[in-house]
Amino acid sequence: MEKPSTNVSNGKFQSEKSNEELKDPIRRPGTNIILNHDFSGGLHLWHPNCCDGTVVSSVSGYPPGISAAFSGCFAVITNRKECWQGLEQDITDRVSVDSTYTVCAWVGISGASQDVANVQATLKLEYQDLSVSYSCIGRICASKERWEKIEGTFCLSTMPSRVIFYVEGPSPDIDLLIRSVEVSCASSSDSDTQSTGSVCDDNDSDNIIQNPRFDDGLINWTGRGCKIVLNDSMADGKILPQSGKYFASSTNRTQNWNGIQQEITGRVQMNLAYEVFATVRIFGNNISSADVRATLYVQAADLRDQYIGIASVQATDKDWVQLHGKFILYGSPSRVIIYLEGPPPGTDILLDNIVVKHAVKPPPPSPPLIENAAFGVNIIANSNLNDGTNSWFPLGNCILSVRNGSPHILPPMAEGSLGPHVPLSGRYILVANRSQTWMGPAQMISDRVKLYLTYQVSAWVRIGTGATRPQLVNVALSVDGQWVNGGQVEISDDKWHELGGSFRIEKQSAKIMVYIQGPDAGVDLMVAGLQIFPVNRCARFKHLKNRTEMIRKRDVILKFTTSDPDALYGTYVKIRQTQNSFPFGSCVNRRNIDSKDFIDFFTKNFNWAVFGNELKWYWTEPQQGNLNYKDADEMLNLCKSYNIQLRGHCIFWEVESTVQSWIRALSKNDLMTAVQNRLTSLLTRYKGKFKHYDVNNEMMHGSFYQDHLGRDIRVNMFKIANQLDPTATLFVNDYHVEDGCDSRSSPEKYIQHILDLQEQGAPVGGIGIQGHIDSPIGSIVCSALDKLGILGLPIWFTELDVSSDNEYVRAEDLEVMLREVFAHPAVEGVMLWGFWELFMSRENAHLVNAEGDVNEAGKRYLALKHEWLSRAHGHLDDEDQYEFRGFHGSYEVEIFSISQEKVTKTFVVEPGEDPLVISINL
Repeated sequence: MEKPSTNVSNGKFQSEKSNEELKDPIRRPGTNIILNHDFSGGLHLWHPNCCDGTVVSSVSGYPPGISAAFSGCFAVITNRKECWQGLEQDITDRVSVDSTYTVCAWVGISGASQDVANVQATLKLEYQDLSVSYSCIGRICASKERWEKIEGTFCLSTMPSRVIFYVEGPSPDIDLLIRSVEVSCASSSDSDTQSTGSVCDDNDSDNIIQNPRFDDGLINWTGRGCKIVLNDSMADGKILPQSGKYFASSTNRTQNWNGIQQEITGRVQMNLAYEVFATVRIFGNNISSADVRATLYVQAADLRDQYIGIASVQATDKDWVQLHGKFILYGSPSRVIIYLEGPPPGTDILLDNIVVKHAVKPPPPSPPLIENAAFGVNIIANSNLNDGTNSWFPLGNCILSVRNGSPHILPPMAEGSLGPHVPLSGRYILVANRSQTWMGPAQMISDRVKLYLTYQVSAWVRIGTGATRPQLVNVALSVDGQWVNGGQVEISDDKWHELGGSFRIEKQSAKIMVYIQGPDAGVDLMVAGLQIFPVNRCARFKHLKNRTEMIRKRDVILKFTTSDPDALYGTYVKIRQTQNSFPFGSCVNRRNIDSKDFIDFFTKNFNWAVFGNELKWYWTEPQQGNLNYKDADEMLNLCKSYNIQLRGHCIFWEVESTVQSWIRALSKNDLMTAVQNRLTSLLTRYKGKFKHYDVNNEMMHGSFYQDHLGRDIRVNMFKIANQLDPTATLFVNDYHVEDGCDSRSSPEKYIQHILDLQEQGAPVGGIGIQGHIDSPIGSIVCSALDKLGILGLPIWFTELDVSSDNEYVRAEDLEVMLREVFAHPAVEGVMLWGFWELFMSRENAHLVNAEGDVNEAGKRYLALKHEWLSRAHGHLDDEDQYEFRGFHGSYEVEIFSISQEKVTKTFVVEPGEDPLVISINL
């Protein structure tokens, strides 16, 4: 990613005035609510409004006609036919009423016959009654020769259903250039005050970094294994400071971890989330781009060393870029140091400025407003091909024709969502003359896709003759040029196959195209009955509740006895379930258990745990013979103290990139010895303490041990593990099994994989589905579970997480998965892959914010846990009994009788088909 250079253009100094204007900072009285404000992420989160847009930089090159005064990374908006057409971003979730926002945007123009043109920043406000209003924030006379700054303020007196910020204004056919945009919340007095810092301004007194812009030279800074140098320029004046007078460089680096550092012990507070902004670039060693990382070194009170990754950015030798991330610390560390690292040895890391301050909490989220969802309605035009190939076009120079002979029935996964459906037409598109794998039938659906709706994809597909290997067929979407997977299937015969998948668009997009692709060049492709329709999740929830009632509950008869039968007359009982016995677990890591807030939420809401990294081989033996079980021991002891059951993840990991370098360097004989030592060391130490083990993680996606030790090694891993700890259930574990988006791990292939292991004698006792899923569709997940269920093995979701930047959408995704899991008889447990912000492997997947606030997804999880606890009350019947139907698990019953004080008893409801009779003697 790039950020515009503020000092040079095409290797030459800019004019004094231009330099002054670019150094004049983007104001930062508050946090910028514009995301991807400097286009370092391309046009991600931005939407060209009925025009075209692209991001250019010195690396990509600049279009003809743009003045050399415009350098760095910026957006170019072209093909404008109306003055109002420009670039917009939806900021609904990030603004609130009665707050004053300051706006600052750097803009320019190109392609105009005149040298200047008006450019305007505007708010579009959409209301629930469908009325729309527009508000001009600020206007500037923009130039073809230099950046100009639009400034203004706005304040909302009422909250519209949608707030869109956009830049517009020049006459049609004039290209609009935008370098960066900031919209910050501030008081009225702030709005009239000019700042003198940078995007990473150090004037904020909350910054815990001392001398952050090197105004005092290198005071407070040191090199971490290298030398640091103060610079006012480098490369013969081609590299200049972005914000102040100086920048620092880390030189003579001989290791990737070498860089500039500052100790922040005593200034960083525990249990507070911090946000980090740093402006960086690289120089030297003929490296044009490299990963630059911000890292914390933390020395605990017991002198244990920890290294915590904060953020990374792809830095270049062309421009300054911004690195941004967050962190939080727990416990009472004796030392805390923040440093930069990452590029190859010999490459200098340059730091212009850095801010580390308490992270501002985002404004409360709002659920997305979706009107006229039209659930179950196919958005594909001419899907049944009644009008030939109208609405379709060939992608590439392939040839489309319509033939007869495809299935008339709806594919099963689509029927699971739609229910009874009219028969398909039996017509299909034949795609011939394919000279590239991406060639196939396509259709534009830009105006038919609604934001935040989850769409199911369904089709029958088939391949022609001539294939010499299994062929992949994929429904794909091009969303403003970005590829989105809509589902895929692998075909190795001449039969029709069901293709299913899903997608969701969460950012406004100008162009959305759906197309079917995949087989090798020269192989014909056939497509029938393509359906893309929004799914009514609430309708399926009703069905799942009924299934849950059948499989997760049991009829219970409480039979009361006493020495005096008359004493039971009028007895009243109040029954409360204290815990559902179904395993709901979560991933934890060593840093989590230093947080009392984390432990409190974890132990109250989960009854199983899995360690994120601390049991993996690369953690327990990072260097050969250097064993580290201290972290795992401490986590195990914590779980044991709260009676939390444990899954062991994982003994081995088959994907080569996860294997330690010292293992990869071993000979075959030494590797075999190391594998045996790993098994013996781990399973004898923890014998009987882990209920499950993932023996060899992700065998559908990796083959390191099989490639180096032969096909039998996988079976032997299971056999030896079983010999060392026969009490543990041994699992396979893999990803994308349940969502239809990866043909390598389809349910059919996973089943065959398990059968192959069992036929060779591997004691496979459980099926692990990781569950890292996007836009889940219940019927697709259920279909996978039904197929896997024929093996008769317990199925666990072992690493479930869902991701959306909108908490309400994330909550709905989570509910989809948990209801499907809980309603399926083959599933015996679910583990979330974490729940606490900054401790998740995926962005926007957390249920609890970094400082302990439960978000909408977390509230949904807690609501479901509450729903799945039974309660009942009433009087005993004439036979001194009380009957109810309740979830499996532990119960407490309070008994109120006329003749004696309240009595409390406990009982457990185990799974079973027959009514459970429990005798309670009073």
